[in-house]
Order: sequence, then C-alpha cells, then structure tokens
Amino acid sequence: MEYVILAVVIAVVAIGAITGLVVSGRRRKELDKPGQAPTLTAPAPAKPAPAETAPAEAEAEVEPGTEVEPGTEVEPGTEAGPAVGPGAAVGPEAEQQPTAEEVRAEEAEAAPAIEVPEPTAGRLVRLRSRLSRSQSTLGKGLLTLLSRDRLDEDTWEEIEETLLTADVGVAATQELVDNLRTRVKVLGTRTPDELRGLLREELVNLIGTDSDRTVRSVKHEDGPAVVLVVGVNGVGKTTTTGKLARVLVADGRKVVLGAADTFRAAAADQLQTWGERVGAHTVRGPEGGDPASVAFDAVKQGIADGVDTVLVDTAGRLHTKTGLMDELGKVKRVVEKHGPVDEVLLVLDATTGQNGLVQARVFAEVVDITGIVLTKLDGTAKGGIVISVQRELGVPVKLIGLGEGADDLAPFEPGAFVDALLG
Repeated sequence: MEYVILAVVIAVVAIGAITGLVVSGRRRKELDKPGQAPTLTAPAPAKPAPAETAPAEAEAEVEPGTEVEPGTEVEPGTEAGPAVGPGAAVGPEAEQQPTAEEVRAEEAEAAPAIEVPEPTAGRLVRLRSRLSRSQSTLGKGLLTLLSRDRLDEDTWEEIEETLLTADVGVAATQELVDNLRTRVKVLGTRTPDELRGLLREELVNLIGTDSDRTVRSVKHEDGPAVVLVVGVNGVGKTTTTGKLARVLVADGRKVVLGAADTFRAAAADQLQTWGERVGAHTVRGPEGGDPASVAFDAVKQGIADGVDTVLVDTAGRLHTKTGLMDELGKVKRVVEKHGPVDEVLLVLDATTGQNGLVQARVFAEVVDITGIVLTKLDGTAKGGIVISVQRELGVPVKLIGLGEGADDLAPFEPGAFVDALLG
C-alpha cells in the first residue's frame, strides 16, 4: 500500500514538471518572434518654458521611418526622424500653398468680364422685327386701306381711325390724311409699290429728318459731357441709363455713371452692375441720401478720371408731385456748378400712350428736355407716339428701346423706323 501511494506522488510531480517545461518553452518562443517590440508608456513630455530651448542631451532620437505612438517614451540617444509641425507638408498629398501668380490668376477670374457691346450703326435695322405689332396695325393697315379699288369717305375715315389708334395724334393725323388725299388724286393709278413709296415718304416727312438726333456726349476741353436721365417711376429709366452706357462705350466713349436715384431700393446696385459689365465706374451715395450731392460727385469723378461722358440716373418721380419735381431742378442746378448739362433725356414708356404726353409736358416745365427715349416700343402697337411726342415737346426722339436685351437700345433713324413699320 505504501508503495502505491509513493508511486502516485512521483507521477504527479513528474506531470507537473513536464507541464511547466512546456509552458516555459511556448513563452520563450513568443518573446523571440521578430518585429515585435514592447511598447513602453510614459507621461507626455512637459512643454518647455517660453523663450527657452530644451537641452540637446534630452532630445529624443529615433531611427528614420520608425513610427512612435503618442505618449511613447523614447530613450535618449535615439536618432530623431523628420519633425512634423503645424503647416508642414505631410506626404505627397499635402496641400500646397498657392503661388503669387496663381493668386493673381484667381483674382482675375473672380473679376467680372468686360463685355464688348454691339456696334450702334444699323442697330435699328437689325431690330426691325421687334416692331411687328406696330407694323401690322399702322403700316400694313394703312397699305391695305389705300389699296382698295375705291377710296370713298368711309375709307378715309378708317384711315384716320387707324392713325389715331396708333397714337399719331389728331393734328398729325389730319395733316397726313390731307396730304395722302391730294397725292392719290394726282397719282391716279395705285400699284402696291407706288402706294408704299407714297406712304413711306409722307410718314418720314411727318417724323422729320432735319432734327439732330445724336446724343451730345463728346468731351469738352474743360471736362466731360454731362447727360441727365429723367422720367417717372416704372418707365425703365435706370435700365435705359445702363444700356445708354453700352451705346456710348460701343461708340468709343469713356463713361462714369452717377447713381442719383437714392430713393429706390437697389437702384444703385442695378446701375453699378450695368457699369461693371462695360468697365464704367459708378459713383453712388447712401440710400435715401441727397441726389444732387451724388450727381455733383459723379461729375467731379468724371473730371478727375478724364472721361468723355457722365451719365446721371435721377430718381424716378411722379409728375404730379411738385416737391419731387423741384428736387429734379435742384439736381440740374448743382451739376451746372461744374459746367453746363449737355443733354436731358426724358424716358417715356411707349405703351402709356397719351398719358406719356402729359408726363412729358410737366417735365419740360421743370428742366429743358433735349431728347426723348421711348422704351418698350416692341410691346405696343402704338408706334405713332414717335410722331405725337415730338410734336408735343418740339424735341426729337433720339433712342428707342426694342427689347429686354443689353444691346436692344437703338439710335432712332426715321427712314429705318418707317421701313420697319411698312414691312
């Protein structure tokens, strides 16, 4: 029995010894595996005091290419790799700082592109299709009536009605009908070509060809030409001023714009946008400021810049408001301290018909109107307003608006206008 117990004890001891040897061998193999080094964790190094430099002996040296985890303790004497600091390039994908040339190129791209306006010569001929409404009512309507086999009183009354409907005006209508009656009797036969030539000649004479329709925008010896643009609210006055700047630039003029419409929100921004598109500087003031002051500063800037023309967009005003109309007179007087005002252009909406003539009369009492700009002529059949407004004011139509495009403002040419009406 004693021998059995002793044998069991010896067996247990042997098994324990063998197990210990096996475990110890496995641990040694794991420790001997290459590429795995123990990671030692140490507290983050303290920041050096300002204006002090850490001693060279304490600097950590790490072999190049070795990755060191944050917080890893590094033995002194180890070679340090390249420092990585804020803003340093890290790898090939690092963001590069733009060069001076690249910065200038980006600024040039951000600046608005300067546009080259279409030539003004023959612009009305190119836009003749825009007068299709007046053409069908006035031009073709008259030709159809005059082509009848028999021109009795009823026909002549229809001709008069057509002219009045087109806003030609009573006096001008009567004059045209009388001339047509006489010439048709003398002519005898009436072929389509003869009638068209006859009607064209009479309409051109009624509009007038002896008026000076150029916008006076040539620079003086002592300063630029000054053009005031006036009109009631909603006629397209600011847009017309911007388009007129394009017309002058197309003719080789250097222009400064004056945003004297300080009462309407965003009017100055609108005018400045028009100016930037053709490289024209815009002088503006605070919203609700004194319009006369802005107009004065615009002319002053034009003198300093040596430009040819200063265009001043005045505040839109109702012709029935006496105070606002007096303000317009003040703007003109203040500008004249720099020199004479060369042009006062009255902008009228062609679709308003006879109401536009009422507006024109009141404006003419406050400032000396030198020319008329008829806008929205493409949207009306009342092309005869060209005749009536000239007769009412005694001043010529100088420009007409024939669309929403930037170059749809055309110098007025009587012959081309009548040709467009007759088709």
